[in-house]
Amino acid sequence: MKFSDISGYESLKTQLIQSVISDQIAHAQLFLGPEGGPNLALALAFSAYINCLNRTPEDSCGECDACRKNAKLVHPDVHFAFPVSATKKIKAKDVISVKFLSEWRNFVIQDPYNNASGWNNYFGGENKQLNISRQESREIIKNLSLKPFEGLYKIMIIWLPEYMHPAGANALLKILEEPPHNTLFLLVSNDETKLLSTILSRTQIVQIKPFSDEEIKKLLINQHFVEEDKAGQIAHLVDGNINEALRLAREVEDDSHKMFRDWMRLCYVGDLMELTKWTEKFNSMSKVAQQTLFHYGLSMMREALIVSNNELELSRLMGEELEFVKNFSKILSLQSIEEISDILNEAYYHIERNAHSKILFLSVSLKISEIFKKLKMLSKA
Repeated sequence: MKFSDISGYESLKTQLIQSVISDQIAHAQLFLGPEGGPNLALALAFSAYINCLNRTPEDSCGECDACRKNAKLVHPDVHFAFPVSATKKIKAKDVISVKFLSEWRNFVIQDPYNNASGWNNYFGGENKQLNISRQESREIIKNLSLKPFEGLYKIMIIWLPEYMHPAGANALLKILEEPPHNTLFLLVSNDETKLLSTILSRTQIVQIKPFSDEEIKKLLINQHFVEEDKAGQIAHLVDGNINEALRLAREVEDDSHKMFRDWMRLCYVGDLMELTKWTEKFNSMSKVAQQTLFHYGLSMMREALIVSNNELELSRLMGEELEFVKNFSKILSLQSIEEISDILNEAYYHIERNAHSKILFLSVSLKISEIFKKLKMLSKA
């Protein structure tokens, strides 16, 4: 995560960068802002900048060994603590962050703006009470007892410390006030009223405002492929909460996903009768909905390319969409992904210019069916 990956907040970014350049980094900082903001994203970008080997006055380089490790959340000097709960596989006595670290990395890389509820669903917490236990506090102290391995600093990022057990919070007071040499705490919170006053008094607060409407709109368009008009409408409804914006956007995307999934299955089977019926369904859709389907298809081709190249950490998908793309990519070659992308891109161009939708959709369906037919023949050869 780089500062440039986060829309807006230029003044705050400059403030954080200057603290590093001037060697005046507060040893314990609280990144505090409402849910759905860039609290965690900014803490990650700050952490990456601190240990970047070739940082500039504007940002981390994104290319050095430290940056590559930070991008994958595997830098040996950056540690994480976060709320967890027992699952079917992990018993209550073993519930500490390190047991969930693989899931946590994937969760954050896919969506650094997500919330506690999203995390609970992601790792399979079954809606049990999330908690940062006293045992977790012991692990934090143990992890920070050693000198940095590679970077200038050891950094402990605690996500949602408001879920910390009071005994666990009290156990950290001494190390928060007097951490080991070259050790930094970055706490990331959505609600300071749930934090102990003794924690608040030991941290320098970095106040983070919600996203502006324009920043929400840019995020939806540039990172989640939401159509511009729809992105603008959503941005005005969510009061700076990107999680809520994505929820509303997914209501539109869910329809596109179901239609694209079923359409691709018909193309794969080569059912001409059903595809002909589907031209009527496509023709009955609004022009925006037609464009959204083709645009969604293009985004799925991008995701299929990512999965085909085993770069899952770059994927923006979760849940059913991710499973679909994993299965879909198994039948595709790199060349076929490019060919289908070209077909969908051309279709989007023509629908924008008022092409006859029934003829266009049938033509696109037949072209994609032919690609699938060739792939099936090659697999049998």
